[in-house]
Amino acid sequence: MTSAADSNPRIYVACLAAYNNGYLHGAWIDADQDVDEIRDEIATMLARSPIEHAEEYAIHDYEGFEGVAISEYAGIDTVARMGAFIAEHGALGAGLLEQFSGDMEQAETALQDCYHGQFASLADYMEELTTESVTIPEALLYYVDWQAMARDAEMGGDLFTIETAHGEVHVFSSR
Repeated sequence: MTSAADSNPRIYVACLAAYNNGYLHGAWIDADQDVDEIRDEIATMLARSPIEHAEEYAIHDYEGFEGVAISEYAGIDTVARMGAFIAEHGALGAGLLEQFSGDMEQAETALQDCYHGQFASLADYMEELTTESVTIPEALLYYVDWQAMARDAEMGGDLFTIETAHGEVHVFSSR
């Protein structure tokens, strides 16, 4: 599984009391750390607010989430879990989160239980799977349509892929 050292998920947390009074006050916080550490950094930012007794905050920006959307009022537990998952798995983790509409349980389960590996294409996976499990006579190999097999497996719902780069797909069982 790929690890992406360059994925550094961060959130910009803004003080709403300051924002509502015309001040921009907030902090960039690493999202791939412990939930309590994130909450401590938010509390520190709020304590430094130009508005006394500030308590409310919102996520006004984010980066390093590889295209996964973070809502303004996303729970810190969710943000930390997603941040850690993307920091560890990079574009693959983000692709899984997109595949499962942000459902961390499904994304983690797919990675743990349904992952078949990285291939240049789904057709390459189908060829490897087939030739490892069935002996195809040499004369017939040229007639096998691996692309069609891949398309059928994907359309039938048996497999899905996450593309992380050109010529780099990760293959998963759907069930």
